[in-house]
Amino acid sequence: MNFDPAITAHKALVQAYAQDDLGDFQQEIEEAEDTFSSETGSEAARAYDTLIAIGERLPDARSYQEFLIFITWQQVTEETIPRHFQKGVQLTEQFLARFGPHMKGTEAYERIVAIRQSFKRGLGHRMESMQDEYDRDAFHGGD
Repeated sequence: MNFDPAITAHKALVQAYAQDDLGDFQQEIEEAEDTFSSETGSEAARAYDTLIAIGERLPDARSYQEFLIFITWQQVTEETIPRHFQKGVQLTEQFLARFGPHMKGTEAYERIVAIRQSFKRGLGHRMESMQDEYDRDAFHGGD
């Protein structure tokens, strides 16, 4: 990856606030994000779980979903366990299925594809999947 996931997560969250996609969850998100960003260990893990649970209730909030993907990478670096890598793959796959077709060619799309590959590598997926090959070919026009 040639970007900082923490900075990218912050930018995505700012965008989510600006788009007013967070509805009644805004206060809860602010509190959980503050805890996630300032604490470590079990407190940060609980805040992360809260943010993820809110995301399940806001599937159409594109910027918030981006935020969740990038904080999942932060969670991976805090606690490097398969569950976090699996969550990252799940979030990126859902994001690309929902928003990818409208985002191809954008910097945000490229970052999501790159971090998806990093999550997959963390699970031991060394070879490119057919989906990764398809994404690359589709983006560049194929042969």
